[in-house]
Amino acid sequence: MEVLRPILINIDGRIYRKNYVKEQVYQHEEEDDFTYSGVVDCMDEPCDSVLIEQTDQGYRCTMDVPSALYKYIIGKKAETKRRLETETRTSISIPKHGVEGPIVITGQQQAGVASAQTRIEVMLDSFRRKQPFTHFLSFALNHATIQERFAKFKEEVLKSHSQDRGIDDSIFQNPAKLHLTIGTLILLNEQEITKASELLQKCKEDFIDKLTEGKPLLVRVKGIEYMNDDPSMVDVLYGKIEMKNGTDKLQLIADGLLERFIASGLMGKEWNKVKLHATLMNTLFRRDPTVEERNNTALGKQNFRERESFDARNVLKKFEDYLFGEVELNMVRISQRFSADDSGFYSSSASISFS
Repeated sequence: MEVLRPILINIDGRIYRKNYVKEQVYQHEEEDDFTYSGVVDCMDEPCDSVLIEQTDQGYRCTMDVPSALYKYIIGKKAETKRRLETETRTSISIPKHGVEGPIVITGQQQAGVASAQTRIEVMLDSFRRKQPFTHFLSFALNHATIQERFAKFKEEVLKSHSQDRGIDDSIFQNPAKLHLTIGTLILLNEQEITKASELLQKCKEDFIDKLTEGKPLLVRVKGIEYMNDDPSMVDVLYGKIEMKNGTDKLQLIADGLLERFIASGLMGKEWNKVKLHATLMNTLFRRDPTVEERNNTALGKQNFRERESFDARNVLKKFEDYLFGEVELNMVRISQRFSADDSGFYSSSASISFS
């Protein structure tokens, strides 16, 4: 099936086919050793680029690549880089490890430089998807009233249902970090953070201000829900989020942000619509209290089958309509993973306010 229906990759509006090639497996690889095998064909458009310039020595192309991704172009014992240079008849100059700067491709033939550039773009797109996310778009829900009501919810659950399988203190969210996740981002250097910040500001100007009319969104967090089929085998429990006045403005803003950030390439597409929810209990917190969600799904490289579960039937029945409180939302943040500000919420790399 890999041959009949190959993976298609969209980079800057160009569609590439990733041909199936059996990858070579290395035993006892070092942490910084990586290999990439795969042939990329262009579809719909020729493999050329406006980034390629003619010089006295031939042709030259520069690519802005975060230093964290250099290792994928170099490969195990520099094999990937050498193979690219040999097959495209180019020379590829990569900055030293940890040094931010452009990758420079030079060659005698424009087609060779274009081919090297295209193959590197496709490789990086593939490996970027495998990186753990670094930031996420969010609305903070850690208002004092909601934190207090959440603490009461936690107290009552532990008091009445701690005997239910899998329920204990370790699976509850940190109340200071209650939030609504819009989507996750992989921002690997300051340039990418700046690009995301500028896009967020443009979203405010293009549609958020029009939807909000300069007023905060009054949101109610009420009731709980789960997203799998069996309430006795739940791994994440969510708080429901709704606009108090019954409008869909919050959903429109969240979906608009998701669409814009996906289109920019800063966010991977996993869903067409944001599921408005706040994580209250998650069994992954037991292993890692800092775990976040990735585009409405539990995050991490952990396989779903390896996730623990708990019996939520009694909790769902008792707290079906539990009111966690109301909060005025007037800010969207690019929140930084594994961080905290003075309030205990995630540090913001950028934010916009609309009231």
